[in-house]
Amino acid sequence: MWLKICGITRSEDAIRAEEYGADAIGFVFADSPRQIDVATAANISRNIRIPRVGVFVNAELREILEIRKQCGLDIIQLHGDESPGFCDALGGTIIKAFRVKNKESLAKMDSYTKIWKILLDAYVPGQSGGTGKRIDSRLLAKMDLSNIILAGGIRPDNINSILQKYAPFGLDVSSGLEGSPGVKNIKKMKNLINTVKKRG
Repeated sequence: MWLKICGITRSEDAIRAEEYGADAIGFVFADSPRQIDVATAANISRNIRIPRVGVFVNAELREILEIRKQCGLDIIQLHGDESPGFCDALGGTIIKAFRVKNKESLAKMDSYTKIWKILLDAYVPGQSGGTGKRIDSRLLAKMDLSNIILAGGIRPDNINSILQKYAPFGLDVSSGLEGSPGVKNIKKMKNLINTVKKRG
């Protein structure tokens, strides 16, 4: 199962995520307690071999392209109202995130036919991600998640129940591994990565 550790702000956390077996790390360039500046992200990227994901919310196309170049980003994750046309213009490997409030929240997913993956996160008013809230399980019932990345409220103490209930393509974990915003708890990160990778 593909696993991304998001909200990376420190080199030591990125290095440990890679060492323990994560498939990708994520940098948040949008307004967030985990927001990172371009220079710091670029510096961390130089020491990491696994894919680096840049997270943006309604940023200008030119800004994303420039940051992708400066930081050597492999994947762009879009958490705003970006259209399929915007994704086409951006190009490259894209994850499009949807905040799941109700069934209608999922209605636009099928319009994004040229992106790499869809990410589903919990809906919290006024927040674009990193809330630590779980998606209502009733909204995921009977959904084919084989091409979906799940996010929202994933922690070492509930990862086993999540894996028993769902079979997504991947998981995106951020606040559930933190001692404080942007600072990962190394023990929690190691335990969660080990659990996911043992499940395959």
